Amino acid sequence: MCLGIPGQVVEVKGKVARVDFWGVCKDVKLDILEVDVVAGDYIVNHAGYAIRRIAPADVLDTLATYEVVLSESGEDPILAELSCELELETV
Repeated sequence: MCLGIPGQVVEVKGKVARVDFWGVCKDVKLDILEVDVVAGDYIVNHAGYAIRRIAPADVLDTLATYEVVLSESGEDPILAELSCELELETV
């Protein structure tokens, strides 16, 4: 199963955003996103690409849902995906 990861945009440089995922920052490509994002916005990341900007009214509910998933899963799927992506970047 693939899981998109929500994160907060820290800065935007062209078509790349620096995004904070629960304290882990990484670059995310904005090429396929159809709306502009700015620092402070939240996005959903999948495979290194922002696939959706989270509406401000939905941010708290979205983050709460992910917190439930993480706490009930017995493992951390976000950490697993980030670890995999970080390994691919170093190859």
